[in-house]
Amino acid sequence: MPDTILGDKEFENIPSIRSKAFRINLNENIYGTFAEIGAGQETVRNFFRAGGASGTIAKTMSAYDKDFSDAIYGEEEDGRYVTESRLKKMLSHEIDLIEQRIARKKHPNKLFFAYANTVATIDFAKKYKGHGWVGIKYQVDPKEDYSEIMLHVRFHENEALLQQITLGILGVNLIYGAYYKYDEPKKLLRYLYDHIDKDKIEIDTINFSGPKFEKIDNRLMSLQLIKNGMTEAIMFGPDGNNILPARILYKKNILALRGSFRPVTKVNIDMYENSYEMFLQERKVEKERTEVIFEITLSNLRAEGEIDEEDFMDRAKLLCSLGHTVMISNFQEYYKLVEYFSRYTKMRLGLAMGVNNLVDIFDEKYYRHLSGGILEAFGKLFFKDLKVYLYPMRDPETGEYTTSENLKVHPRMKELYKFFKYNGKVVDIKDYNPNILNIFSREVLEMIEKGEENWEEMLPPGVSEIIHQKELFSYHENTKTAK
Repeated sequence: MPDTILGDKEFENIPSIRSKAFRINLNENIYGTFAEIGAGQETVRNFFRAGGASGTIAKTMSAYDKDFSDAIYGEEEDGRYVTESRLKKMLSHEIDLIEQRIARKKHPNKLFFAYANTVATIDFAKKYKGHGWVGIKYQVDPKEDYSEIMLHVRFHENEALLQQITLGILGVNLIYGAYYKYDEPKKLLRYLYDHIDKDKIEIDTINFSGPKFEKIDNRLMSLQLIKNGMTEAIMFGPDGNNILPARILYKKNILALRGSFRPVTKVNIDMYENSYEMFLQERKVEKERTEVIFEITLSNLRAEGEIDEEDFMDRAKLLCSLGHTVMISNFQEYYKLVEYFSRYTKMRLGLAMGVNNLVDIFDEKYYRHLSGGILEAFGKLFFKDLKVYLYPMRDPETGEYTTSENLKVHPRMKELYKFFKYNGKVVDIKDYNPNILNIFSREVLEMIEKGEENWEEMLPPGVSEIIHQKELFSYHENTKTAK
């Protein structure tokens, strides 16, 4: 029988969930524990059904009762159970028990693992779709320390049973990928969705750690989540580690600045510092409950074609070095960004932007896909407690300043703009530095690429040093050669 016939197309043969579980079960060395809380024991069920599970499963458990869970894993300071902290405790506890109970001398080749999830499925009223943390702590070499993969998921299905089934499939994909795709983490990520439609579940945070992932930058892995359509936004903090958006944004006042930050200029920092000061003066805005987000859109990263991952990492490292929280999103329109923030908070929102950005917001062509057009978009954008902080623009030829007072939008949009302007939704940043308004990131970048001098003067204190010391931006190598 021939393998192929005329007209066949190449395709990737994805192993079934049963085949994946069965392959794990047939490996005489892979051995560990399944601890699943909140959505049944759907992952381990697949291994039992595949056959040969006795050589793989040391223990399976579900500490469903909170008191039992606390007695086993300890209490959480915040009293919550569906958290990253709880998942870490579950994985560490179960691995410790395996190490204590299974003698290494007797089983020198065993590759121990602990798989765990802590999940809240959709509530009875179907108001909250549910979410959870899923992870594995495991070995590929019995003499090596443990590696970890931990991820956060959001459910989009409307039935708890369907969410449980999807979670079980995801769990098998994670365990299989951890053992057989650890050397290709980008593929491992894509394979998490084997036999799962992307509209069923969202992975919005993932972190790799341990000896098998020493060379992995989790910011780059987060970028893959957006590139692969697994989520619409990811965040990472000043330390470079991925952050669960909900943890940072929940019940917070949020000020967001969108830009290319390629590189960060004095204008970017001036806009940030002045808008932040104005934002903190707003009623009910407390500094302790306020987050500032530097946001880069996926369309911005694709501005010159395919996403340059090295360029992305350079921007990320620079912003993190300056102590900022960074967000990468797939929200080309501002109203989608505001909708996203509104999932997590009902407190005040602020957007700091330049004149050109505000003019684009009032361009109808961006809203033709909406049945309600620009009115629908603006209803979503300004319905919440939001204010735009507008940074002025200076005409290099006439020297004229453009502010919210003389900004020109399309004639059909004039009255709409006036409505928001006079209702205090758009305010000018007045304490700006007029001496830096001629600085543009793209021009600084061009100067660097051409090997010109004095570009350092257009950047905030310390930024040029960071670029030099850490050799950020691929184009910086060209600079050294050109000079």
